[in-house]
Amino acid sequence: MSSGKVAYLTFDDGPSENTRKILRVLKSFGVRATFFVVGSDTAEGRSLYKEIDAAGHALGNHSYSHEYNRIYKSPEAFMKDVHKLDQLLEETVGYRPDILRFPGGSNNHLSWKPGGKGIMSKVARAVKVEGYQYFDWNVSSTDAAAPVQDRDMIIDAVTSASRGKKSIIVLMHDSTYKTTTLEALPIVIGKLQAAGFRFDKLNKSSFTFQFLTP
Repeated sequence: MSSGKVAYLTFDDGPSENTRKILRVLKSFGVRATFFVVGSDTAEGRSLYKEIDAAGHALGNHSYSHEYNRIYKSPEAFMKDVHKLDQLLEETVGYRPDILRFPGGSNNHLSWKPGGKGIMSKVARAVKVEGYQYFDWNVSSTDAAAPVQDRDMIIDAVTSASRGKKSIIVLMHDSTYKTTTLEALPIVIGKLQAAGFRFDKLNKSSFTFQFLTP
């Protein structure tokens, strides 16, 4: 009997030296996830995009450069960077993602410096006009709050933030230095399963959570 609770695990900033390890953990639990990737135009980068895709996970666009000062100058600058990654992914895995996550999330303030205070609303509108759906998160693993966050803090953050919610989008990071995210992952999955969540990957019509709606 399904409880109707869904967890969308999302990993930002990959591919990295931890990508394969994350994929192994997900496979061991039979869990599908979403990878919001950045540009990695190397043999290894392309190989990792293919492995994420081949394992049945979703690839989402997290901008090519992830450089706030460049991408948040204007909606045009942002879309140009997004299209660059789309092109790389299309060449590598055969499709362009229609799901996206903004570096910093849709309500980040770091974008104000290059683009002014209203920049995220403009960028969010541009993204929608071009047919993308963007996703923020309603559960943060807090793994970005410190260079290497304490493993138990990651587990506790996800467990406590997911209480009382039917649908959760969990923010995690796929980064070479985020070793504790990897260590926390099997425990997080186990705890969410025990709480009655099933796991799915995001697509354009999935439940979405947005800090800022254009």
